[in-house]
Amino acid sequence: MPILAVIPARYASTRFPAKPLAMIEGKPMIQRVYESASRCKFFSEVIVATDDERIAHAVQAFGGKVELTRTEHQTGTDRIAEVASRHPNYNVIVNIQGDQPFIPLEALEKLVEPYLRDELPEMTTVACPLDMLSGYRDEHTVKVICNQKHRAMYFSRAPIPFFRNAVHNPPVYHHIGLYAFRRDFLFFYAMLPPSPLEQAESLEQLRALENGYTIQVGLISTPIFEINTPDDLAKVHLLIKTGALTL
Repeated sequence: MPILAVIPARYASTRFPAKPLAMIEGKPMIQRVYESASRCKFFSEVIVATDDERIAHAVQAFGGKVELTRTEHQTGTDRIAEVASRHPNYNVIVNIQGDQPFIPLEALEKLVEPYLRDELPEMTTVACPLDMLSGYRDEHTVKVICNQKHRAMYFSRAPIPFFRNAVHNPPVYHHIGLYAFRRDFLFFYAMLPPSPLEQAESLEQLRALENGYTIQVGLISTPIFEINTPDDLAKVHLLIKTGALTL
């Protein structure tokens, strides 16, 4: 099964400008993400997708593959769809966020596992156990509710579900922003207009659910530390310094 992994990366970010080029122990963040993705033996190719020459030059400097995309893309999915359109031999396209330099191999393998079994879902993602004390009410921790077949029912920044009664092991998890798409569905999905719930929650994956499509959720054991702000980067440096995080 030929699988293409694409890492969308943009320079202009409201919360953290030039984030892909932020240094982590001597390497730019985009290089850390690229190297983590390249460890997955199921990926036939890994490509960074960007509209910025500075990011492209940084990727070329460490020997990575990069392709320039149009500047008007509104989402990372739009950007990876442009790159995927140039590579017709890939049946599955993986979207790896450019702010996830510590992706464990477990997450990447779980993401593409259904395709390796020839199940060919429209879309997959991954999730891990939710820390109910720190994450349940945190709007930056995206929650996903799954049905008994591990298909997503809803994603939210809000504390879901509402616990009117005590329930043992409710099917709510901490969502991790990794996605894989069946090729035909990626192009169809990218053409769909933003949906009301997507806009309300600022969660692009809700577009698929609102239009009646399914997202298969693979479960992994531990969360992934994402870098969304300069404060997150400072925490990473501290964790590395204290030995709590290893590269």
